[in-house]
Amino acid sequence: MSTSVNVAVVYYSSTGTISTIAEAMAKDAEKAGARVRLRKAAELAPQAAIDSNPAWAPHAKATAGVAEVTPDDMIWADAVLLGSPTRYGNVAAQLKQFLDTLGGLWQAGQLADKVYSGFTSSSTAHGGQESTLLALYQTVHHFGGILVTPGYTDPSKFVDGNPYGTSHVSGQGDLPVGEQTLTAARVQAERVVKFTRAIKAGLAAEN
Repeated sequence: MSTSVNVAVVYYSSTGTISTIAEAMAKDAEKAGARVRLRKAAELAPQAAIDSNPAWAPHAKATAGVAEVTPDDMIWADAVLLGSPTRYGNVAAQLKQFLDTLGGLWQAGQLADKVYSGFTSSSTAHGGQESTLLALYQTVHHFGGILVTPGYTDPSKFVDGNPYGTSHVSGQGDLPVGEQTLTAARVQAERVVKFTRAIKAGLAAEN
């Protein structure tokens, strides 16, 4: 019998790019046989800032039904896919705020030995994708997590070119998520499920 795998897709998205990738990864992980929770980080921005962006307010309304992430989702998960748009080359405050609330779970060792992987977006090709994912992965190191990145393990990765994680160049919101990004999302989600299943089965065999 195949080992069951729980995957939490935890993300923050203001105008919809990361949300689209998160939804695709959730579906891909399910197709790979995982049980999946799709969760968004709580919004911290004031309503005035949200209303000032013609894409932000509609997206907030459209995703109002997506459950907000809680520490319980991290406990439940065997693997966590973390998504954030780049903010000056770093993780968005909304996702970072959630991660910063996990000190109790970290101290109890409840975040260790899980698989983690990340995805991001930026306005331009050199707008901070790599630095954002590397910053996110610093947190994984502190958790004692097992980092599973896509690397160049599939021919498609030589097309999108990012071994750190799925990434998308959104321009000024005028470059929607397309086939290249969706392929990268599928490769990464499948790889995360594959190795989470193998690690979980191996740990169970040892016990």
